[in-house]
Amino acid sequence: MEAWKKHIGEKALEKGIINDPQWLEKLDDTMPVWAVLDLFLQLVDRLEPDYNSYD
Repeated sequence: MEAWKKHIGEKALEKGIINDPQWLEKLDDTMPVWAVLDLFLQLVDRLEPDYNSYD
């Protein structure tokens, strides 16, 4: 496996995007659309502020 792919996988593991080191051996596997969407939704949840405006 290419080093750049391993690097991406290791960073994803460090950041908690993936939580099982076994995924590092599956970086070339295909990913279903629902799983990609779930990752994006988790990202949006992290990026949205947790407060509401009083305006």
